[in-house]
Amino acid sequence: MTEETSSSLGTAGALVSSETAVPPSAKSAGGFSWGTGRRKTAVARVRVREGRGLFLVNGKEMPVFFCNAQDQLQVMAPLKSAQSEGKLDIYARVSGGGPTGQAGAVRMGLARALCAVDSNLEPAMREGSHLTRDSRMKERKKYGQRGARRRFQFSKR
Repeated sequence: MTEETSSSLGTAGALVSSETAVPPSAKSAGGFSWGTGRRKTAVARVRVREGRGLFLVNGKEMPVFFCNAQDQLQVMAPLKSAQSEGKLDIYARVSGGGPTGQAGAVRMGLARALCAVDSNLEPAMREGSHLTRDSRMKERKKYGQRGARRRFQFSKR
């Protein structure tokens, strides 16, 4: 080995670059940025790319999938914080839970995907608490009771 080659080799004999390692991008081959969101038992995988404002959730338009106005506002909140309504195509796959949990999961996944597109959006997303996982879960049923807190009917005699 020449001196040049031996100086660029690390202790294990592998080539060591002088540049710092750059973490892999969150972009996939199709130009998408990914984000995963969770709420209760719902899990959402959200893909975002520049486009004309298409928003599909499980293959349906967002207003059709989330019929409740409160859920629609919750899902659109990260886009309003980023001021990018109508500029991005969003595709979400969501499973598990109910409509409210799924809306919360899509909201978190969308916020994470937007941060992958532009890291300068993270303070705005944190301020709106779009990146914070809501840890509230259903309380477990206890033995000797009818539910989590509900007890069996008391009988004096």
